[in-house]
Amino acid sequence: MSRSSSCPLGRPVDAEYGLIHGGSTCVVELASASGLELIAAEERDPLHTTTYGTGEAIRRALDAGCRQFIMAIGGSATNDGGAGILQALGVRLLDEAGQPVGRGGLELQRVAAIDMGGMDARLAESTFVIASDVQNPLLGPNGASHVYGPQKGATPEMVAVLEQGMCVWADRILEATGLRVHDLPGAGAAGGVGAGLLAFFKAEMRSGIDLVIEHSGFMAHLEGADLVITGEGRMDAQTASGKTPMGVAKEARRHGVPVIALAGSVGPGIEPLYDAGILSVHSIVNGPMALEEAVARAGELLEMSAEQVIRTFAGIVRG
Repeated sequence: MSRSSSCPLGRPVDAEYGLIHGGSTCVVELASASGLELIAAEERDPLHTTTYGTGEAIRRALDAGCRQFIMAIGGSATNDGGAGILQALGVRLLDEAGQPVGRGGLELQRVAAIDMGGMDARLAESTFVIASDVQNPLLGPNGASHVYGPQKGATPEMVAVLEQGMCVWADRILEATGLRVHDLPGAGAAGGVGAGLLAFFKAEMRSGIDLVIEHSGFMAHLEGADLVITGEGRMDAQTASGKTPMGVAKEARRHGVPVIALAGSVGPGIEPLYDAGILSVHSIVNGPMALEEAVARAGELLEMSAEQVIRTFAGIVRG
């Protein structure tokens, strides 16, 4: 379903959410309203971007009767600790004078108190499963600001400001909820959205690939299969850190089904994938070409590569 929400800079954007299991469960993708791809490269500024639009999407899903949520929180343009989501759902973030602060990562250092009195009451009867494979804490050199801030447009100076604000935010969360998110694994996901959801909602964090396998019918398709083809845009050392191909390979291996992976590009550090049960990894790009051409022809290149894989596999089986 598509509804108008606010983009990370507050402009209107059509944000989608999905309904599964007969409409009883709502799937909200953070990137649909708060994603990095929604704003131009020169506009990316995590001091001012906000997750407010994602909170609007949750509110509309609540209006539609949803009480069970799966939150996919990858690809955010924000570093606001989930504060924008909370603001959209009635939580007031107050400065020392008792006045509401603005939106965005820059405002977190001004938060002196969190007023949950106006928080949407329907959240008390709602549950959230956070789909994320990120284990970074909220703070520190491996935290949200230092690791992911630069990817969202933050300069070194901005990172320092964002980290300062996130420290204040973590302290305010502890005071308001009793939960220490400072060094909590996964709290740093999506610019600290993990911290906000875990602290204020009835939420648990689960591996994204585990949820996909559980809700997609993958296991049923695996039964009786001779070969599994998996992949992602780029496969490199990070792929081994719990991304989709690793989860697929794990389940396929348990069932004795071989796996071959296709990717837009292949980087260094893929050796652990072989140990996980992936037989081989192939780039679908079949010759020198610009990135724009490769993206435009992705479907064609993927089809061609898959055909070659199947032909090779079929020949081996027949032999």
